Amino acid sequence: MPAPPFQSTTSRTPMSMSSPLTHFDESGASRMVDVGAKAETERVARASAVVRMQPATLALIRDKQVAKGDVLEVARLAGIMAAKKTADLIPLCHPLPLTSVKLGFSFPADDAVRVEAVAKVFARTGVEMEALTAVTVAALTVYDMCKAADRAMVIESVRLEEKDGGASGHFARDPAASPN
Repeated sequence: MPAPPFQSTTSRTPMSMSSPLTHFDESGASRMVDVGAKAETERVARASAVVRMQPATLALIRDKQVAKGDVLEVARLAGIMAAKKTADLIPLCHPLPLTSVKLGFSFPADDAVRVEAVAKVFARTGVEMEALTAVTVAALTVYDMCKAADRAMVIESVRLEEKDGGASGHFARDPAASPN
């Protein structure tokens, strides 16, 4: 690897050459990973989150009776917009030309909304952060729109469910180990 064009004046503990933390150089300085030599391939990631609430709050959402409007449609739009802004929110993420972002909602219990996002791109780096950002912001939007009715809501289990593409290949969370 060529030397950086400048030297950091900050004292750092050197990183191990075998460190899996790719966002740090050999001296421990933060960096955006150079993906220029990687092949462009289709990348797909699926993430999820759960918003727990009072059953009465969930009934308001399902019946579209929340005063601020259709909670799930606003959350869907917020998640899509957030995915497109991931590189502005997460410092070392590459801006990606997303080809698709889809959000869906389900009700695994009478006190929960499950948010799922699938993000796709044809690029040199993965799209996991975009899917995770989408579900997180969608869940926050559910909270924001319903907080007048239920301030005790909890956002939980934000996680990557599956990803495909790139050198690291396919990952799928073991559903047997999944609490939600």
